[in-house]
Amino acid sequence: MNIIFHEIFQTTRKFTNSLNDVLKDYGLYNSQWTILYTVYRHKTMTLTEIWKYLNVEAPTVTRTVSRLEQLGWLVRQEGEDRRSRIITLSEQGLEKYPAVEAAVMQFENSLAKDLSTEEQQMFLSLLQKLKG
Repeated sequence: MNIIFHEIFQTTRKFTNSLNDVLKDYGLYNSQWTILYTVYRHKTMTLTEIWKYLNVEAPTVTRTVSRLEQLGWLVRQEGEDRRSRIITLSEQGLEKYPAVEAAVMQFENSLAKDLSTEEQQMFLSLLQKLKG
């Protein structure tokens, strides 16, 4: 295994576990936060748009969205095509979102605090280059 990718995978796991610790105060996990963040940024999305955007298997997204609906974060409405479902944040989700976002931003800023702006840009550029 290329050491670069080993380090990426190990670091990602560490960050995910640490973020889960931050999110537990809100009753959420990283996978749920990722969907909330994505839907919030796009305003409305179909299930298909979510799983394609996140590059996650459709059944996983469907289960996570269903759980977020049960928790009161999301609502699912019928789309123009009766087979499609439009996902948006619920009123409760919109009210609670800013506090979670602030906690996540504080966590992310603490991770990046030792990187200069230039290093952060370089790192982002390298990740995008790897992504292709």
